[in-house]
Amino acid sequence: MESSDQSDADCVLPPLLRPGDKVLFVSPASSPDKDLVLRQAEILKGWGLNVDFGEHAFCKHDYLAGTDEERLADFNAALRDPKVRAIFTTRGGKGSYRIADGLDFGAARRDPKFLVGFSDITMLHLSLWKHCRQVGIHGALFVCEGEQDVSMETSASLRGALMTSEDIVIGSRLNEPTSCLTTEGTANGRLIGGNLDMIATAAGWALPDMHGAILLLEAVNMSRGQVDRQLTMLRKAGHLSGLAGVAVGQFTRFEFDRRFSVIDILREHLDALDVPVLGGLPLGHGHSPLSVPVGAVAVMDAKAGTLIVRRGGARRPASIIF
Repeated sequence: MESSDQSDADCVLPPLLRPGDKVLFVSPASSPDKDLVLRQAEILKGWGLNVDFGEHAFCKHDYLAGTDEERLADFNAALRDPKVRAIFTTRGGKGSYRIADGLDFGAARRDPKFLVGFSDITMLHLSLWKHCRQVGIHGALFVCEGEQDVSMETSASLRGALMTSEDIVIGSRLNEPTSCLTTEGTANGRLIGGNLDMIATAAGWALPDMHGAILLLEAVNMSRGQVDRQLTMLRKAGHLSGLAGVAVGQFTRFEFDRRFSVIDILREHLDALDVPVLGGLPLGHGHSPLSVPVGAVAVMDAKAGTLIVRRGGARRPASIIF
C-alpha cells in the first residue's frame, strides 16, 4: 500500500471552481430533504455556479436514495461528464459504503473534480484517496439540528475551500467538548479521515494506508460502546500505526456529563497512539461546521489550537481564517 505522506506529484488536486462552472447534486447515500437541497442550490447559484441534479437525486428506496445501481450510476455519470466541475452530495446518512468500490476511478483520474460531502460520504473520500489519491472536501452546506438555515460561517468556509487558493486555517473552539482532548506538539501530514463509523467500516478494503497522516475524526449519534469497539479494532489491527497526529472534530449527540463519557474513551485510545492531538475543531455535525480539504497537506499545532491546510505544494500566506 502507498503511504499518505508521498509527494504532491502523486496527489490529484481538482481545479478550483469558477463562476459559470456546472456542479451536480447526487445522492449516493440516504434520501434527502428536497426543500433543503433546493435552498442549498440557491446558495450555490448565488456564487455564480450552474447547478443541476442527478437523475435519481430525489429518489427513495427505503432508507436509501434509490437502488445501489441507481445511486452508483448517478455518481459515475458525474465523474464522466466533462461539463460537471464538482460533485455535491445531497446528504450522508447510510449507503455510500455499498457503492464505494464501484466508482469509475479511471474517470476520476482523467478529469479530477471535487467531491463535496461528509459523514457517510467519508467512505467515498477514502476510496477516491486510496485508488486515485484525489483531494476532496469534507463539508457541506449543513444545517445543524435545531437551526433553520445554513450559517454564514458554514457557507463562507465551503466557498473558500472550493473557490479560493489561500491556505485554510481552522481554529479549535473551546466550547466544543472535544477541545479538552488537546495535548501538545505539532504534526505535519496529509489530512485523512472524517466520520469514525465510516473509517471503521472501510478497514480492510477501502481504508488507505495512514502512515504519516493526520487522522481526522468526527462522529454523531453513537453509543460509547460503538466508539470504543471501533477505535479498539482500528488500533489493534494496526490501521492507526504511524500516524503523525489526530485532529478531533465535533462529536454530536453524546452525553458528555456522564461518568466515563465518550471523551474518556477517546482519551484512552488517543493517548495510546502517543501523537499530538488537537480537539475542538468545528468539523462534523455540530453548530456551524466548517469545510476542509481531505487528502491535502496539513500542519497541526496543538498549542496554537490551529489546523492549517495547505493549498498545493507552494507555501502561501494563510489568509482564510475561520
